[in-house]
Amino acid sequence: MKSIERKILTFLALFGRSSTAFMPHGSSGNYNRSRRINAPSSSSSTTLHEDLHGAVYRKEHEMKGVNQQHKSLTDPIRMAIGYVLEGENRPPLKLAKALRRVYEDPFSTDNPESKDKSQDELDREEKLQKYGMADAVMRRGCFIVDIKRKSLSRPGETFARYDDASMVAEAMVGLGADVVFVNVDYASYGGDITELRSAIKAVRRVSDTAAVVMKDIVVDEIQLGLAKDAGADGVLLIASVLGPALSNFLDLATTIGLETIVECHTRNEVQAALDALAQNVMVSNYDRLQQRYYPEQAYKLAGMFPGSGGPIICIAGGGIDDTEDMKSLLAVGYDGVVVGKAAMGSARAPEFIRAVRDRTLLPAEMSQWGLEHVEFDKDGNLMDGPKKGIKVPGDPDTFG
Repeated sequence: MKSIERKILTFLALFGRSSTAFMPHGSSGNYNRSRRINAPSSSSSTTLHEDLHGAVYRKEHEMKGVNQQHKSLTDPIRMAIGYVLEGENRPPLKLAKALRRVYEDPFSTDNPESKDKSQDELDREEKLQKYGMADAVMRRGCFIVDIKRKSLSRPGETFARYDDASMVAEAMVGLGADVVFVNVDYASYGGDITELRSAIKAVRRVSDTAAVVMKDIVVDEIQLGLAKDAGADGVLLIASVLGPALSNFLDLATTIGLETIVECHTRNEVQAALDALAQNVMVSNYDRLQQRYYPEQAYKLAGMFPGSGGPIICIAGGGIDDTEDMKSLLAVGYDGVVVGKAAMGSARAPEFIRAVRDRTLLPAEMSQWGLEHVEFDKDGNLMDGPKKGIKVPGDPDTFG
C-alpha cells in the first residue's frame, strides 16, 4: 500500500466521525481532563459566554499570577524573554520557511536535495529581470491546521473531543500539514501549555520541517517566554487585542528569537501590522470584536500585500471549510490557508491538505490579471478548468 494511503487510513482510524479517539479517557494524560472536556452544551440557557473583552480581562488577571509564579530573575521563563538562548538547534526562520515551503524548492539551499539551475532556468530568470519581474516566481500553497476543541467564535460548542493535541498534530503533519497552531487557552479553546509541549515533540518525531505555533490570547510578554520555553517556533499575536502595543511585542519576539503571525481583520489592522514590520500576516474573516463572520473579508484585503517571494507572507483564515474557497484564496495571492473546525475530526482533512498543497500557484503579482481560473499541478502542468466562484479582491465595502 502506498505511503499516502496508509497515512489517510491512519488518520481516518484515529479521527473519523465514527471513531472514539476524540472521546476522553479519564485515566490517560496528565491534565485535568474532566474539567477540560466537560464543557457546557451550546443549548444551555444559563451559560454566560465569554466575548473578546471578557477573555482579555480574564487573561490579564491570569498573567498576573503567572508573572508572580515566575518573578525570579533566574526563572527559566523569565530568562527566556531576557535574551536569546545560545546553542539552539532550531534552524532560523523555521516558521517562515515552512510557510514558504522552501524545503521543497529544488533550487533552495534549504532543500537537502537541491540542484543547480539549468541553462533554460538561467535564461528565464534573465528575461524576467529584463522586464522587471525578477521576483515573480511560482508559488506553493501551505496548509495550516488550527487544533482546538472549541472557539470564541462558537460560544458553548465543543466541536472536537480528543485526548491530547499531540495526536491530532502528528496525524495532520503526517498527512502533509506545513504548520500547526496549538491553542493553549483552556477557557476559549480547550487547550493548555502542556499540550503545546507534547504537540511539539510529536511533530518533531514525524517532520524536520513542519513548524508549531502557540495560539493564545497574548496580553503579556511573559506569554512569549512560555512559548519560547516550550520550544514553539512561533506565536500568534492578535492585532485587535494588542492595538498600539503590537510593535513592542513584535520587537520582543524578534529579540528572543521567536517568530510571529499577526492576526488581522480590518484594513487598518493589516496596515498597522505592515507598518510594524510584521513578516507573517493572517487575515481572518472573523471579527473578534463584533463576534461575526464576514466570509469575503480575506478576498477584499488580498491586494494589500507585496508580491511573490517578498518579505511578507500572507495567509487567510476564519471559517474556511470548502476546497473551492481554499483554492480561490490562494489564487488571489495568499500564500496559505488556516483551517480549524472543518479539519478537526473530519474525513475530508486529507482532501483539504491535497487541495492546497498539490498545485503550483501563479506569482502573486498576477493575481489581478484575470487569471484566477488558471490552475497548475504541483509539477507546473496546466490543470483542467475553468474554476468558478473566484472572488474579486478590493471591493469598496471592505471594513476599515
